[in-house]
Amino acid sequence: MSTLTPNQLRQKYLDFFAQKVSSRHAIVPSSSLVPENDPTTLFTGSGMQPMMPYLLGAAHPKGACLVDSQKCFRSQDIEEVGDNRHTTFFEMLGNWSLGDYFKKEQLKWFFQFLTEEIHLDPKRIYVTVFRGLSDLNIPRDEEAAQIWVKLFAEKGIDAPIVDFPEKNGLQNGRIFYYDEKKNWWSRVGAPQNMPEGEPGGPDSEVFFDFGAELRLHEESIFKDEPCHVNCDCGRFVEIGNNVFMTYVRTAAGFEVLKQKNIDFGGGFERILAATSDQADVFETALFWPIISDLEKSSGKKYEKNMHSMQVIADHIRAATFLIVDGVLPSNKGQGYVLRRLLRRAALKSHLLGVDFVTFIPELTAVVLDMYDGIHNILKNDQQGQVFTVVEDEVKRFQKTLAAGLKIVEHSQNVDGKIAFDLYQTYGFPLELTTEIVQQKGIEIDIETFHKEFQKHKDLSRSASAGVFKGGLADHSVKTTKYHTATHLLHAALRQILGTHVQQKGSNITGERMRFDFTHHAALTDEEKTKVEHQINDWIAAKLPVTMQKLKKEDALNSGAIAFFIEKYPDEVTVYTIGKDAQKDWVSKEFCGGPHVQNTGEIGPIKITKEQSASAGIRRIYVELA
Repeated sequence: MSTLTPNQLRQKYLDFFAQKVSSRHAIVPSSSLVPENDPTTLFTGSGMQPMMPYLLGAAHPKGACLVDSQKCFRSQDIEEVGDNRHTTFFEMLGNWSLGDYFKKEQLKWFFQFLTEEIHLDPKRIYVTVFRGLSDLNIPRDEEAAQIWVKLFAEKGIDAPIVDFPEKNGLQNGRIFYYDEKKNWWSRVGAPQNMPEGEPGGPDSEVFFDFGAELRLHEESIFKDEPCHVNCDCGRFVEIGNNVFMTYVRTAAGFEVLKQKNIDFGGGFERILAATSDQADVFETALFWPIISDLEKSSGKKYEKNMHSMQVIADHIRAATFLIVDGVLPSNKGQGYVLRRLLRRAALKSHLLGVDFVTFIPELTAVVLDMYDGIHNILKNDQQGQVFTVVEDEVKRFQKTLAAGLKIVEHSQNVDGKIAFDLYQTYGFPLELTTEIVQQKGIEIDIETFHKEFQKHKDLSRSASAGVFKGGLADHSVKTTKYHTATHLLHAALRQILGTHVQQKGSNITGERMRFDFTHHAALTDEEKTKVEHQINDWIAAKLPVTMQKLKKEDALNSGAIAFFIEKYPDEVTVYTIGKDAQKDWVSKEFCGGPHVQNTGEIGPIKITKEQSASAGIRRIYVELA
């Protein structure tokens, strides 16, 4: 057992696989938390997600053996935060074999990393393997079980294999068979759910034993139940999952893949906790600096306020990373999740008696300091932007909270309709209202809330039915010029302000173009001048504007961007501005509107106004010069 800093642990893992003589792994940088080419999900939720094209057969430019530490965010885990191991933001250590090595090497290497590189006690390591599905002709994974038996034996440890631990407990076992709910991986879950063409396979999870006392203390709700590695008592914590991508679903059943892949994911925060024998990830170096500041500001101890302090620490860390990756608070999509994190952290701080308007923004500096130089974070460059975004949001929430609390305090019963009015009028998410009224012993009628919410959606849908397609007033020559210019404006803003800029709407008439985009602050005069000059340089270059009809997936893979991806069909129109539509281009976007044939037809433009449109959204006006 050894205590490592977070940076030491991350680097040890990357170096361990990068230096393998037989299969040197190329180190791959983390992808953004905001998926670039995956419209099916709001966030990058696993290390596997950015790797899917390569797991499905595409050649990775860095080869068949890869290693990384991928930033991940799972919004579905927001309600899970409050125990010793669940977080919304986390890093996933990953190594990948794309048709190269397989089970024997993978299990050996990961076990070697745990026991010899970071010196975890092998007696405290337990593993699971797949039980098999006879009705689908998928056999029990005896191969993985026997590999584990040998690996433990090399450490002088007897490793009995037992079945049905969920019913009968540990049974003095070391290796445990579980069903497809626990030890099978595919993008759609269990093999019964897999469509034709979907790959998947059994996996082998690795657990660290933090000690029976976590389960047996008098307050544990699990103390009278059979203990097994997949129960939720907190004694056993999963620290890694080895996925053996072995099968593909076909019309005839399950067939073995020609290219078998390894997809490994290890919980960075959990492995760090294991290295210091610290069962609570929130007491590791990744969270404790935040919690320590919280203890000082609140005058309260972590041991007596664990849930609230865990939520605050987790949410601030996650919010900081989301903002760095270009997310800004809003009422939709990724922005709504960020807003929910910040407001929930602010509410928990308020309940602890902390001045959250001052405290919450300052905590972001603690997070940036911990990750300075990691995952493209440069504290000195990004601290100002992150602080401003968080401060603006918590100030806004301070007014919301005051108004909402006043309503709650004067209501004898906060029913579903009142809860919805708080949401619609003050931006109070349902879960925040629920947490507040629970302090008064009140239960909210959730069904009524959802009925009111549906009414609101139906009215909004009717009200927006007559909006012009693409935001164009007509298809005249001038509006066509302006419409093409929006592509240049978008590209220039992303080039000069950063790739966090995303189009949020446009409106074009024959007189001017209005363009809304994400950005945290007003543009300086220098930034506006740079944007205007860049657009006019591209116009003067008379760059060709070309159109292609592509499948949506092919368009995304080509580099085309689309921030309203859900509105596009399977086949899309892509407009590219540049000398070469394949590599030398300045703009490539999904679009259905009319365009000029080359940028020279637009003529010079000028920026006439730039202002705030809403929280985190700027609005810019452009006219032909």
